[in-house]
Amino acid sequence: MATYSVGQVLLIRSLAALALLAHFIWRDRASFATAPRWGMQAVRAVLATVEVACFYWAVVYLPLADVMAYYLAGPIFVIAIAGTMLGEPVGWRRWSAVTVGFLGVIVCLRPGSTALSWPALIALAGSFTFSLSMISTRTLRGTGDTVLVTAQTVAALVFGAALSPVAWVTPTPSDAALLALLGMVAMVAHVCVNRSLKLAPASVVVPYQYTTIVWAVLFGYLVFGDVPDGWMAAGAAIIIGAGLFIFVRERQLARREASFSELPP
Repeated sequence: MATYSVGQVLLIRSLAALALLAHFIWRDRASFATAPRWGMQAVRAVLATVEVACFYWAVVYLPLADVMAYYLAGPIFVIAIAGTMLGEPVGWRRWSAVTVGFLGVIVCLRPGSTALSWPALIALAGSFTFSLSMISTRTLRGTGDTVLVTAQTVAALVFGAALSPVAWVTPTPSDAALLALLGMVAMVAHVCVNRSLKLAPASVVVPYQYTTIVWAVLFGYLVFGDVPDGWMAAGAAIIIGAGLFIFVRERQLARREASFSELPP
C-alpha cells in the first residue's frame, strides 16, 4: 500500500469495480433517472470517498489492527446521530453494549501509545466520516442498490483520477491484479452494507462493525506480520462480547415481534 498513492489505489480499484458493475448499470439504467434526492446522493458519495481515502492513508503509517480499532469508534457516532437525525429508537441495552465495545477499543489502543499522532487523527476522521456515510445511506434506503454503489464508485474514481497523476507509480502486473481484486471485493462489500442499512436501522447494523477487529488482527498477522499483543487480545475479546450481546438481543427482539404479529386480532 505504501508503494502507491491513495489516489492511485482509488483509481485502479474503482475502474475494476465499474467493470464488474457495467452489466448491472446497463440493466438498471432507468433507475438512475428516477433516483431520489440527488443532492444527498452526491453528499453520500463524497463522504464514502473521504472515508476510504482516510482509511488507506492511515494504513500507510499504522498497523492494520490499530487503524481498525480507531474505526471502531464509528458505532458510537452512528448511534448518537441516528437517535437525533433519523429518530431511530436506541434503548439503554444497545447503548450499554456499544459503550462496552468502545471500552474494548480503548484497551486495544493502549492509551498513551499513539493516541495523539496525526495518522491516528486521520483514522478517527475516517471513522466519523464513515458514520455520516452510514446515516446518509439509511436516509436513501429507497434508492436502488445499483444506483447507490455506482455513485460511490464513480466519486472514488473521480477523486483518484484527480490525485493519482501527482505521484504515479506504474504497478507491476501482480500488484495491478491485487488492486483490481480489491476494487471488486470492496464493491461487493458496499452492496452488502447498503442492503443491510435498507433492512435494519443504522444503530442496529453498525455495531456489527466491531467484528472487523478480528479480521484486522488475523490479516495483519498473515499479510504484514503484525503480532497482536496482550492489550489487543483483551480488547478484541471485549469487543466480540459486546457484538455478540447485540446480536443475541436483536434476535430476541425479532422473535418477540414475530410472536406478537402472530397473535389473533
